[in-house]
Amino acid sequence: TVATPLAALLDHADALCRRRGARLTVQRRQVLGIVWGAQGPLGAYEILGALRAVVPGAAPPTVYRALEFLIEQGLVHRLETLHAFVGCAHPDEPHAGQFLICRSCGAVRELEDPLVSRSVLAAADATGFRAERPVVEVSGRCARCARDAR
Repeated sequence: TVATPLAALLDHADALCRRRGARLTVQRRQVLGIVWGAQGPLGAYEILGALRAVVPGAAPPTVYRALEFLIEQGLVHRLETLHAFVGCAHPDEPHAGQFLICRSCGAVRELEDPLVSRSVLAAADATGFRAERPVVEVSGRCARCARDAR
């Protein structure tokens, strides 16, 4: 049988976790599949609703624990401004992403620009601040929505 693109991504995530000495359990894999299979960012309770379609007794702590693990493994990002989660576009290497968030259609695009990360860390360091999560979230309009607004 031919694996679906999502199944192949989940298998890759499982292999990454194993290489890191972590375990992608069935429920963690299900939560990751929901996040990676979504068309956009999902809130924790949206994830819970989707998980309950396959695991009727799923409870909020199950989702939050799975999300915590997936974030630690670099497979999912939390978008603070949206209180939502998105799959990581670059899970193979640890990084602090930058996100472009369209306030019109809700689309999110992950960037990984090392210059931006270094600049944020250097600016924080210059003030004596020790950044723990140098994630940048930029709100605006995607190219399509900006074009449609004209």
